Amino acid sequence: MQNLNDILKQHILQAVQELYNVSLENVELQQTKKEFVGDVTLVVFSLLRHIKGNPVQIGEQIGTYLKEKVGNLVTDFNVIKGFLNLVIADTYYLNFLTEIKDNPLFGLATPNSKEAILVEYSSPNTNKPLHLGHIRNNLLGYSVAEILKAAGHKVYKTQIINDRGIHICKSMVAWQRFGNGETPENTGLKGDKLVGNYYVAFDKAYKEEIQELIAQGKSKEEAEKQAPIFLSAQQMLRQWEAGAPEVMKLWKQMNGWVYDGFAVTYKNLGVDFDSYYYESNTYLLGKDIVEQGLQKGVFFKKEDGSVWCDLTADGLDEKLVLRADGTSVYITQDMGTAIQRVKDYPDVKGMVYTVGNEQDYHFKVLFLILKKLGYDWASHLYHLSYGMVDLPSGKMKSREGTVVDADDLIAEMEQTAKVISQELGKLDGYTKAQKEALYHTIGLGALKYYILKVDPKKRILFDPKESIDFQGNTGPFIQYTYARIQSILRKYAETNNNKEITAIQPDALQEKEKNLLKSITLFPFIVQDAADNYSPAVVANYVYDLVKDFNSFYQNVSILGEEDTNKRHFRVALSKKIGEIIAESFKMLGIQVPERM
Repeated sequence: MQNLNDILKQHILQAVQELYNVSLENVELQQTKKEFVGDVTLVVFSLLRHIKGNPVQIGEQIGTYLKEKVGNLVTDFNVIKGFLNLVIADTYYLNFLTEIKDNPLFGLATPNSKEAILVEYSSPNTNKPLHLGHIRNNLLGYSVAEILKAAGHKVYKTQIINDRGIHICKSMVAWQRFGNGETPENTGLKGDKLVGNYYVAFDKAYKEEIQELIAQGKSKEEAEKQAPIFLSAQQMLRQWEAGAPEVMKLWKQMNGWVYDGFAVTYKNLGVDFDSYYYESNTYLLGKDIVEQGLQKGVFFKKEDGSVWCDLTADGLDEKLVLRADGTSVYITQDMGTAIQRVKDYPDVKGMVYTVGNEQDYHFKVLFLILKKLGYDWASHLYHLSYGMVDLPSGKMKSREGTVVDADDLIAEMEQTAKVISQELGKLDGYTKAQKEALYHTIGLGALKYYILKVDPKKRILFDPKESIDFQGNTGPFIQYTYARIQSILRKYAETNNNKEITAIQPDALQEKEKNLLKSITLFPFIVQDAADNYSPAVVANYVYDLVKDFNSFYQNVSILGEEDTNKRHFRVALSKKIGEIIAESFKMLGIQVPERM
């Protein structure tokens, strides 16, 4: 079915041609604001570049034309200043529902019909467990990947694991010194937590040694460089780079513990990946690209032998891409990794990097350099930049052990969901296993929705208890509405011997019914808008508005109690479609919906 805006545009362009002898290619339409009568609004001001006259008068003339020529579509109109508000016939919306009601893929583009995009997210260090900041990263990256899929893109989900460097060696040295052979098996701890404990233990010992050296007369700067435990970590890094067998064995063992721990957290969080890249394999990539860049004149060499890219003409600085000793820097590795990914996935036409906003400048530089090197896909790179997540207790610090552990937060959300659900007393007839599954669904849904409803660029103050409220703009409120709709459908099926919903054409629509249908027509545009802007918040806020409208409808209009058969069938069909859209929207956000609640 051709969408309403396209149909209206054709008629309006025809009106402008006949009334003013002006040929236009497009006009600006928007949803009519709720305080005005109407469904679709023509912005008359946008026509004044082509048509001379009073905007109110022009609006009246176009409105009259539409009402007379296509009265079966436009039944009435009103003009407010330079805005023509059009009232659309009920029959359009009724026919629309008839056409889409049995299409479970309504609003979604054909799978893999658009170019392939690689989405990177998570990308943790292997010296500590995932924490609250990683949760926002994972939820954003996963959701954007799902939204891009819904919009028709082929999507590859990946991450690069920071599995080498001085921070990894710190945990290894601390385990050697203080570990006494501890393993995840003999302690019962998740591997990432065990290794994280030793990262904290290193920092504690390091600070103590610094204080001892300062007491002996060293400056703070000297003490930081000369602390024995720090020197041991540096020595271990050199041994790792040289491939010392004992160091490599320990490195593989401790990283293995961490990967096992990460896998459990990812499963609990409901995110997945198609591929993994490891910095230990990619940190030497990019050096050959530097040589090519020198030949192309993209890079230049300074007297000390270091290689740079001059970006001052682009409003940025000069950027080091290779040190004088021939070693690479982060930007070199990232260039090499991006190019390697396109080799691994030749159909990829763009990439999304889910990384915190402290790296905004880094990605500006990276994308610009790749463009200058001549890669056509470099113009389709996007930094999904996001703000920090704070708790009421303040900022987190990994090495001091004050982070909010991801597993602990998920468990806390489930516990909060349990307490609130029991207080509401809505779980009669549930088995223990069903209750536990529901607590997980509600708790995780609350966490995900609270984070994803916020524009990614904004900082978040996360309040677990506020997020799990069953009223207001929360995940549980929307999940509860979905469960309510499923209850309506079950009762309808029982009283109609599970027959299909067939006759759904009442004579006219009530205002609340029409509002819901108008919201449904927007769903395909919402999916595309969210994909274009890489923003789960677009989907989250749409589905919240939809649910608010449905609850207003539910409270004011009889559904199963309606005596008129056609009206009853129509309202059930409408409710069913709303439920499907809630489920699809939440699927894009990585949130499950419960059948009962």
